[in-house]
Amino acid sequence: MARLILFNKPYGVLSQFTGGGPGETLADFVNVPDVYAAGRLDKDSEGLLLLTDDGQLQAQISSPRYNKEKTYLVQVEGEPSDAALDQLRNGVMLKDGPTRAAKARRIDPPELWDRKPPVRFRKSVPDSWIELTITEGRNRQVRRMSAAVGLPTLRLVRWRIADWTLDGVAPGAWREVRAGVAPSRR
Repeated sequence: MARLILFNKPYGVLSQFTGGGPGETLADFVNVPDVYAAGRLDKDSEGLLLLTDDGQLQAQISSPRYNKEKTYLVQVEGEPSDAALDQLRNGVMLKDGPTRAAKARRIDPPELWDRKPPVRFRKSVPDSWIELTITEGRNRQVRRMSAAVGLPTLRLVRWRIADWTLDGVAPGAWREVRAGVAPSRR
């Protein structure tokens, strides 16, 4: 039976088991043999990282051809205009080509754990939150998309992949769930 682990990756942790200093790799949090990340989260991003020992499941989770939705809670610098949100919804042009259309909406600040170190605060520049759902997973895609519409990312938390969420999983903690391929959302 394949294993599937939902891990809440803290800020500053690499999405790999080797190569970092103390407290900087998955090995410092997940002591389960033979599981690997299905996709990646940058060191400066937080949130849901799925780990599995099943290569086929790993491919179905991480490959854009399976259209698995990934939802991010994004704290941005500035206030998102309707035009900026429409750009995200229609797809934006990045250096490596256009993105697929995304789901994008303003949200109230979510109830999240404190980040260490905290996000910088500037009195003269407002910040706000958006929820962004994509079906791709290019390198730093959400950060590049928000920047392309004039909303630099301050904090990025992946909350959901397909039907798996961070509900009830504290930062640095993990839980094992029944391995099965979550249905694609269309």
